[in-house]
Amino acid sequence: MTKVVNNIQPSLFPLCDTMTVYEQPLNERIRNFLRLETLFESIRDAMQREQTCDARNAIVGMIELADQLTRIDIKGELIKEIERHATTLNNLRMNPGVNQSTLEQTVTRLEPIIAILKSNSCQPGARLRQCDLLTQVKQRLAIPGGTCSFDIPAFHYWLHRSPAQRSEHLQDWIQDMRIIEDAVHTVLKLVRESASPKKVMAEGGFFQQTLDANGSCQLIRVIVPDTEGIFPEISGGKHRFSIRFIRPSGINTRPQPAQRSVWFELHCCTL
Repeated sequence: MTKVVNNIQPSLFPLCDTMTVYEQPLNERIRNFLRLETLFESIRDAMQREQTCDARNAIVGMIELADQLTRIDIKGELIKEIERHATTLNNLRMNPGVNQSTLEQTVTRLEPIIAILKSNSCQPGARLRQCDLLTQVKQRLAIPGGTCSFDIPAFHYWLHRSPAQRSEHLQDWIQDMRIIEDAVHTVLKLVRESASPKKVMAEGGFFQQTLDANGSCQLIRVIVPDTEGIFPEISGGKHRFSIRFIRPSGINTRPQPAQRSVWFELHCCTL
């Protein structure tokens, strides 16, 4: 879920000041890319601040990110996805309904990303994994409160260096993962912008749609005006998806299904 004021595409609810975007991936590849995007966003947010707790949060995020890159062949998945997009876009070169200048810019943007990902020198997360201090931190993270000063004095020392010193180290540790951030951002931007938004109604708070058997819908985006005071639960697979709108009834109380009809903005991202 992402809070937005300016959506990727013009809103179909022009009178609403703020809306909230909810996303549901329909395959494992996009699911992994969205998780990486979330990790990069949390790291970036922590690195923009100067408190000790923010430096700690940035470190934890980087360790989680490096673990994710180790468990899954993210490089390979990104290369496959970007090459697929490049092929799709190249097939549009002779289409008179496509802005050829924008198309050329997009294809040109993809080429260097693929080249870097395919290079032998591209080893995302290597700098972090080679750092002895961060290895110690990683080993203690499974223990609640396991990174106390008496557990890892060296980490406590580092946390109390100047913000400028910490920032320099953080930038160095994440540097070789920037290509993954760039590639994930590029892929998700292409996928999100491939949708043709439409304004639809969930009668009685429920909506269901069958997907085109010949299509390749990868991501469902549901955009709801904040004034509605509800949120969607989205489930889906290769053939169909459904949306049930839920009405919050307090932090400590189980939310209840909304019984009223709801207008919302639907994006089926098919690139």
